[in-house]
Amino acid sequence: MVLKIGVIGTGAIGQDHIRRITNKLSGGKIVAVTDVNKEQAKAIVETQNLDAKIYDDGHELIKADDVEAIVVTSWGPTHEEFVLAAIEVGKPVFCEKPLAITAEGCKKIVEAEIATGKSLVQVGYMRRYDTGYRALKNVIESGKIGEPLIVHCAHRNPTVPDTYTGDMAIVDTFIHEIDVLRWLLNDDYVSVQIVAPRKTSNALEHLQDPLIVLLETKQGIRINAEIFVNCQYGYDIQCQVVGETGIANLPEPSSVVLRSEAKLSTEILVDWKDRFIDSYDTELQDWINSTLKGEVNGPTAWDGYVAAVTSDACLEAKESGNIVPISLEERPEFYNKNLIVVEKI
Repeated sequence: MVLKIGVIGTGAIGQDHIRRITNKLSGGKIVAVTDVNKEQAKAIVETQNLDAKIYDDGHELIKADDVEAIVVTSWGPTHEEFVLAAIEVGKPVFCEKPLAITAEGCKKIVEAEIATGKSLVQVGYMRRYDTGYRALKNVIESGKIGEPLIVHCAHRNPTVPDTYTGDMAIVDTFIHEIDVLRWLLNDDYVSVQIVAPRKTSNALEHLQDPLIVLLETKQGIRINAEIFVNCQYGYDIQCQVVGETGIANLPEPSSVVLRSEAKLSTEILVDWKDRFIDSYDTELQDWINSTLKGEVNGPTAWDGYVAAVTSDACLEAKESGNIVPISLEERPEFYNKNLIVVEKI
């Protein structure tokens, strides 16, 4: 059985997903695409030799009879309307982050999905599919280090472009930690504070860099996270969990250990795509497999909503310097199931 997929948005990430579904993954076929730049949509269809129809807009694509599932990789502010449209016609949808650009928008999606009685939405938080993070989660859940007490983590980029603004440190960069740490610890956040250390001379004038984010969870775990997007030396993701009886570190990416010129060294990656490309493949393959079986695994619409609420609190804390509460409703029972069965394709 093959899942017939329509893709809304053929920018960089949309093109990447089309290529991986077409050339690397199994069980899925691109049958429809659309983009505001129709020539760009046409180009990806031609270069990938796709047997796919090009639609004038996302709503036409969603309603098409031969499209069974939707991938949303369009401009962020359009995600909400396309996800809601997919829910309305009962089609599974994979939406790249953000689920919506506001917490209110995410909440609308949550409410619409619950109203159908079927789980249809998965959000593209791919770090949950990283083998290193999964290994770290297995260690935590095994009890080998006792109960987690403290988490130290860092998100470092070599540089960022001139278009990178201060809020992007939260909504584009730290948003990954917001999701993956909550998943890793199986815990929700209750407060956040952001402090600004001495600014690096390598940051643009308009940008405070680095930042330190201090989070507290419901279970009392304290998280200190460094965001440093002009670190110069490479793309470096760190995570250390301090438990009652031991410490567990996120594994480093595989690299040759070099002994040369009186030095012992390993390489550090410089591109985020190289660090997480396998995670994207695993994520999309899991979505295809789950959708074909009538199951939903992976990050849900509720996870997208929680990330948005947390992100808003982080932005407030960044502006004020105060400890800001993170107020969440109780997770709906709809999302408490480990596996939610929907109608099979």
